[in-house]
Amino acid sequence: MPKIKTRKAVSKRIRVTKSGKLMIRRGAQDHFNSRESGKQTRNKRRDTELSKANERNVKAALPYNT
Repeated sequence: MPKIKTRKAVSKRIRVTKSGKLMIRRGAQDHFNSRESGKQTRNKRRDTELSKANERNVKAALPYNT
């Protein structure tokens, strides 16, 4: 049986934690940030957990990481 290829575009955007959670970085962080409140700016620094709806598709794209 041949090895399954990893989807590189997905692997560059999603990080798998030790406990198996899938973490993503939210978009809209590079510019136009001066108009936003400090609370929004601070929250953008954090990665967020991937939604459960997308988890199955991502796990199929990352066969050896999850």
